[in-house]
Amino acid sequence: MPIRNLTSWNLLLAGYGKAGKLELARQVFYEMPMKDDVSWSTMIVCFAHNGSFDEAFGFFKELLCVGIRPNEVSLTGVLSACAQAGAFEFGKILHCFIEKSGFLYIASVNNALIDTYSKCGNAAMARLVFQNMPVTRSIVSWTSMIAGLAMHGHGEEAIQLFHEMEEAGVRPDGITFISLLYACSHSGMVEQGCAYFSKMKNMYGIEPAIEHYGCMVDLYGRAAKLQKAYEFVCQMPASPNAIIWRTLLGACSIHGNIELAELVKARLAEMDPNNSGDHVLLSNVYATAGKWKDVVSIRRTMTEQSMKKTPGWSMIEIDKVMYGFVAGEKPNEVTEEAHNKLREIMLRLRVEVGYAPQVRSVLHDIEEEEKEDSVSKHSEKLAAAFGIAKLPKGRIMRIVKNLRVCGDCHTVMKLISKVYQVEIIVRDRSRFHSFKDGFCSCRDYW
Repeated sequence: MPIRNLTSWNLLLAGYGKAGKLELARQVFYEMPMKDDVSWSTMIVCFAHNGSFDEAFGFFKELLCVGIRPNEVSLTGVLSACAQAGAFEFGKILHCFIEKSGFLYIASVNNALIDTYSKCGNAAMARLVFQNMPVTRSIVSWTSMIAGLAMHGHGEEAIQLFHEMEEAGVRPDGITFISLLYACSHSGMVEQGCAYFSKMKNMYGIEPAIEHYGCMVDLYGRAAKLQKAYEFVCQMPASPNAIIWRTLLGACSIHGNIELAELVKARLAEMDPNNSGDHVLLSNVYATAGKWKDVVSIRRTMTEQSMKKTPGWSMIEIDKVMYGFVAGEKPNEVTEEAHNKLREIMLRLRVEVGYAPQVRSVLHDIEEEEKEDSVSKHSEKLAAAFGIAKLPKGRIMRIVKNLRVCGDCHTVMKLISKVYQVEIIVRDRSRFHSFKDGFCSCRDYW
C-alpha cells in the first residue's frame, strides 16, 4: 500500500501486536505520520498482553505527555499491565486519574480496577470499588469480584457473594462457576465445590466445559483425595486433555504419590511428549522421595531433547518501580544489595527463631550444604530481602512470583513477617499468601 490511511496503520499495529512481534509494532508506531487514541491504545494493549509491563506503562505515560486523552481501551490495557505485574502503587495513581477524569461511569473500567486491586493483593480495595460502582454491575463485575476473593483464599466470602448475585437477579455463566469452584478448591471446601458443580448443570443448565472438570480435579487434588481425582478424570464424559492430566500430576507432585504420578505421566507422554513442565513435575516427585537415579534419568532426557525448565522469577514494586529477580542471574547493583541483605536476614532467622532450611525443596542430588545455599537464593527470598532493605518501616511488601512458592520460602516469609514486623503479600502462580505476625492467610493450605 503506497498510501495508507490512519485505519490501515492502526490495523497493521494490531496485527503485529497479536502476533507477538512487539519490536515491529514499535517500529511501525514511530514511523506513522499521525497517531490517534486508537494507535496509543493498541500499543499499550499489545505490550500489556505480551507481558512487557514496563513498556505498556511507558506508552501510557507518553500518551499523557503528548496531550492525548486516554480512552476506555488504553485505561483497561494499562490496568491489565498493573494487574499482571502487581504494580499496586501505579494502580492507585490510575484509580485517582480515572475518578478525576470521569471514567468511573464506564463499567469495563470499574471491572478492570476490581481485577487490578485483586491481583495486586488488596481484596478490600477491590471490594470497595465493587460496592461503590456508579453503574449497574454486570456479570463480569460479579465474576471478577468472586475470582478476586477466590485468589485470596476467601472461599466463604466468595460463596456469599455468589448468593448475593443470585438474589440480585444476575444469572451466573460458566466463567462465574469456574471462579466459584476455584474459590472452593483454594479453601479446601470439597463438599461445597461438588454441590456447585452439580448446581451448575441441574439448576442453570450449564454444561460443564473442560475448565470446570479441571477445577474439580484441582479441588480433589489439593485436598489430597488423589484416587478420587483420578476416578473423576476416568469418568469424564469428554476425553480429558493434557491440562486435566497435568493438574492431576501437579497434585501428585505436591503430595508425593509416585505410583499415580508415573501413570499420569504415561498418559501425558502420549498427548504432549515434549512438554518440559511434565518432566519437571515427575522429577519433583522422585526428588522428594529421594529417588535420585530417576531424577537423573528425567533430566538427561530433557537435555537430550533440548527441553528447558521455566526459570522462577519474582517482582517487587518499590517507589512505583518494578524490580525483578531470578535465581542464579548475573550480579548487578540491585541483586548484590538483595543478596547481602538476604544473608543478614537468614543469619538473624537462624539465631532468633532457630530457622533451618527445608532442603527437600531442592530437587538435585547434591551435598546438604549446597542444598541449603541453593534454597536460600530463591527469587522470592531475594525480592523480600530487597524490600526489607528499601521499603520504609510499616509499608506492606508486595511480591509477584511466576511459579508456586516452595515450602521453605513459605516458612521464611512467615518468619520474616514475625521477626521484622512486616506484612508480606505474595502472589504465586495460583493464589495469594498474606504473611503477618508469623502466620499465612492460606493456613498452610495451598
